[in-house]
Amino acid sequence: MAQKALGRQFNAAPAADNVWINLADADGVAFICFLTGGAGDTYTLTQATDSAGSGAKALACITEYHTNTGNGSDAWTRRTQAAANTVVAAAAATQNAVAVEVEGTALDDGFQFVRLASTGAGAVTALTRDLNVQRAPENLPAMAV
Repeated sequence: MAQKALGRQFNAAPAADNVWINLADADGVAFICFLTGGAGDTYTLTQATDSAGSGAKALACITEYHTNTGNGSDAWTRRTQAAANTVVAAAAATQNAVAVEVEGTALDDGFQFVRLASTGAGAVTALTRDLNVQRAPENLPAMAV
């Protein structure tokens, strides 16, 4: 039987708003955010040395992100900005969903945890990708430790 994608290509934390995500075993993380109703939201990226948030500081590496309605009815729209640690989704249905990718190489030396926090009621899912060690899903390590 072929191994499925979970555990081979990615690991997931569906409720990752303001949760520290460990990048020690992955090359990067994709944060998928959603806030319905065209309300707009601001998402803030921070890095830390451990899951307790030690040494937490802004990670100003976001130069590109993507948006869409989030219901699969439209393609992603690429958006660019000067390097920052925030993404601001406009109050428009076409920006209900936001995808932000962070490469592990963007973190400062000694840092291996990142979090993306919604300042509103946006939901955030974290997908660590390009796993360094592939495992069956039941053997994946917890992402927030």
